[in-house]
Amino acid sequence: MKNITANHAKTRFGELLMNVQKSPVQIDKNGRPVAVMMSIEDYQATEKLKEAWFAQRMADAEREVKSRQLVDGDRAWESLLEGLDQ
Repeated sequence: MKNITANHAKTRFGELLMNVQKSPVQIDKNGRPVAVMMSIEDYQATEKLKEAWFAQRMADAEREVKSRQLVDGDRAWESLLEGLDQ
C-alpha cells in the first residue's frame, strides 16, 4: 500500500483520487498513519465481506443456542431478574 502525507493528500487531492482507483492509499500525519483512502468499489466489497462474516457468526450463534452449547443472554437475564423477585 502506498503511503503519503496528509499535506500531500491535501495539495494533490485529484492525484490521490486517481491513485485510490488502483489500490488503497495510507495517509500519514506527523509520521503516524491516520487514514486509508480507497475506491468506492473496494469499500463496497469490504462492507459486503463484513456483512457476510457477521451473518455467519449470527447463524453460528443461533445454532449453538439451539444445541444448548451457548446460553441465550436474554433468557439468562430474565432468569436472574425472576430470582431477585422471589
